[in-house]
Amino acid sequence: MSTARAERLVNLVLALLSTRQYLSAERIRGIVPGYGDASSDDAYFRMFERDKTELRELGIPLETGRNSAFDAIEGYRIARRDYELGEIDLAPDEAAAVALASRLWDSPELTGQAQGALVKLRAAGLEVDDQARTVIEPRVRAEPAFGPLLAAVQSGQAVRFEYRRSGSPERIMRTLEPWGVVSWKARWYVVGHDRDRGATRCFRLSRVTGQVRPVGKPGAVHRPDGVNLLQLVSATSGDSEPAPVTTARLWVADGRAAGVRRRGTVIGRSAVDGQEGDLVEIGLLFPESAADWITAQGPDVVVLEPDVLAKTVQDRLEAVVARQQQGSVR
Repeated sequence: MSTARAERLVNLVLALLSTRQYLSAERIRGIVPGYGDASSDDAYFRMFERDKTELRELGIPLETGRNSAFDAIEGYRIARRDYELGEIDLAPDEAAAVALASRLWDSPELTGQAQGALVKLRAAGLEVDDQARTVIEPRVRAEPAFGPLLAAVQSGQAVRFEYRRSGSPERIMRTLEPWGVVSWKARWYVVGHDRDRGATRCFRLSRVTGQVRPVGKPGAVHRPDGVNLLQLVSATSGDSEPAPVTTARLWVADGRAAGVRRRGTVIGRSAVDGQEGDLVEIGLLFPESAADWITAQGPDVVVLEPDVLAKTVQDRLEAVVARQQQGSVR
């Protein structure tokens, strides 16, 4: 999805949310930015039809109807009661992942979902900037088994695949009723009922070899109520104990790094290199992973404490600068 189309969809959603009346296609053409660029009436209606289909695929409740019995033309609106979201509270790393989703994911099935998430969040009033310049340009690659397993979870269908156990070259065929695919400490896992063992099992996707083949009919697999997938994975990995929280103290430039501010607590004011900003305290479960999104903030966030986190961020920034200098020399 192009940036222009994403912005047009957001504008369309906002227009249809802001009125209780049904808006005709011609009225929408006149008030929604982006539609005025259509070269002809036919081009506009084709564009509008594609956008309506896109909104429905994103799960946005688009209604059609007439404002009165005397109206000859149907119009469109979005019922706010059906669309409104609960309070959105994203952690800094989660907000960064959403804002950069279109650039992070290499998998086609995830790229579309990420773009859909951006449209929904923008229309809900959350500021996300997927075009912001970043210090680090990461690439998140899903394992080859990710797509087939995710499809099996969504369709409720069992699967078969070869699996290589840790520390062993032996491959064993497994039959699994998948309940979900989750990420734990930078690794992907599928969780479900292992028919061969007759018990709940977790499998790391990087150890799935060959093709993932569906077994049986769709809709036959149901995830049990009350199952916590992440808890099952953490217990299996031998790390079920909660990690201690590390308190970090950060300097945040004025008007910048909104995600960091939402997660932390402002405790004072200070200046770094003559620039004013806030002192923010934030609790971190995994300081190592926190270094990634803090580094991505560039000069807008400076780590003051703890020293180990400050040094990690500094090393990563220096590595980025070194790579840029090498590229310029070439």
